[in-house]
Amino acid sequence: MATTLSLAPLFRHSVGFDRFNDLFESALRSEAGTTYPPHNVEKHGEDHYRIVIAAAGLVEDDLEIQVEKGVLTVAGGKREHNEGITYLHQGIAQRAFRLSFRLVDHIEVQGAQLSNGLLSIDLLRVVPEEAKPKRIAIGGAAKAEVKSIGEQ
Repeated sequence: MATTLSLAPLFRHSVGFDRFNDLFESALRSEAGTTYPPHNVEKHGEDHYRIVIAAAGLVEDDLEIQVEKGVLTVAGGKREHNEGITYLHQGIAQRAFRLSFRLVDHIEVQGAQLSNGLLSIDLLRVVPEEAKPKRIAIGGAAKAEVKSIGEQ
């Protein structure tokens, strides 16, 4: 049984929102392994966001962060440091992971830091002037023309 969902009817009266259909479809097809490691997406004001990822046992060299075509990807994997250690119980997961976050337009990655086992990635929405809403004035010439047609 196919589980394809088309949201095209919802976007029939929209212009430029074709990408949302792709986002919903990709969310429905998401991999089951995307819950590891635990992470939060936080809003810290009107235009400030932060992604916090639990990275217990990892150091900066074990992590890779990149942005390509509007997708923020965080990958990590523990290097082998066994040096004669035998674990009687290993409760701290040290498996490799890859998390991807689709960034909407005008979101920029400001920086990242690793502190106390938490990787924090700061994001900022920077909307350029040409993308901000503008008020469109209605010209008076068209009104005058309409009035003159109605007078005849």
